[in-house]
Amino acid sequence: MNLSVKIFISLVLSVVVGLIAGEAGLPFIKWWIAPIGTMFINLIKMMIVPVVFFSLVVGITSLGDTKKLGRIGLKTVGIYLFTTAIAITIGFVIAGIIGPGVGADFVAGAQPKVKEAPYIMQVLLDMIPSNPIDSMAKAAILPTIVFALFIGVGIVKVGGERAELLIKFFDAGAEVCYKVIAIVMDLAPIGVFCLLLPVVAANGPKVLLPLLTVIVCVAVGCIIHAVGVYSTMARVFGNHSPIDFFRGMSEQMMIAFTTCSSAAALPVNMKNCQEKLGVKREIASFVLPLGATLNMDGTALYMGVCTLFVANVYGVPLGFEQMMMVVLTGTLASIGTAGVPGAGLIMLAMVLQSVGLPLEGLALVAGIDRVLDMFRTCVNITGDGAVAVVVNASEEGK
Repeated sequence: MNLSVKIFISLVLSVVVGLIAGEAGLPFIKWWIAPIGTMFINLIKMMIVPVVFFSLVVGITSLGDTKKLGRIGLKTVGIYLFTTAIAITIGFVIAGIIGPGVGADFVAGAQPKVKEAPYIMQVLLDMIPSNPIDSMAKAAILPTIVFALFIGVGIVKVGGERAELLIKFFDAGAEVCYKVIAIVMDLAPIGVFCLLLPVVAANGPKVLLPLLTVIVCVAVGCIIHAVGVYSTMARVFGNHSPIDFFRGMSEQMMIAFTTCSSAAALPVNMKNCQEKLGVKREIASFVLPLGATLNMDGTALYMGVCTLFVANVYGVPLGFEQMMMVVLTGTLASIGTAGVPGAGLIMLAMVLQSVGLPLEGLALVAGIDRVLDMFRTCVNITGDGAVAVVVNASEEGK
């Protein structure tokens, strides 16, 4: 049986068992089942920094040309920012049609604790690691990417036998990472079941009902963006049919959906984009780690929906200028936002503040943020794969 099918079956089973068990079975689930899910997440996290570092160095040395690196970098970042702006716009359109929060008679609860969003210069400052080993220990992806870029460029500049020795070392390290990831992925169905079961048992169907319109908006928007934008990009620019593209992305999409972490899905994404979608290693090793940090299309779409939802609940009309401000702020806020669960609330806080909406509105979506996070994270990593396919096709013959 295909691994993605096994994962989907375990997802369905977790919902069924969770609804049957309910709160009565929650103590047993939290004590005996949830830790197994945490172990699975830790196994994936264990490989994030090694696979990013080794693969990115291999990617840079495989390019063998710093000019080619700059060309690919500009393409990648440009496409990421463009699709992010489209995603926010889709979120606004869907929310405008469905009208989440219109006529709602509930009031925002306590404001959730949200870390203050970093300003753009702080993001740029944090990109340069003063201690790269410390950055790796903290699993800070962006500084690790920058360090790996410099190491890769340095190896290219050195050249000769000494460079070949290092290239073989990093290439072997990357292969070992891929083998370990394959072992971990065999455990994915068990991990997914153990991750979702506590969430369903604790919340049940009631948590979804009051804010069902928001969930519907985000889900519909994410499907439209994935099918309408990504599969079109893969077909027109990457020579992959939508069926081939989504088949190649299915495993990492399920991992992202269940873990709510772009970083957790990154190792699987790097492996499958090369093996199933034919993306060259040097392209995948550069585009995908960068996308896990920069590309937040699903989160951007979620921000468009939630901003309009909060505005509807509080009766604050949003004009065209304010909507454009949300698009601009959301696109810029996506830069440097860590691909970990809950990062969307940081970005949403920045966006609400930019258009003068009350931050108390965060409390309205905080309760269902875990559900929304599933959809937006799935779209985030799907976008990474689509851009990798497009950039890979554009570099053919160069």
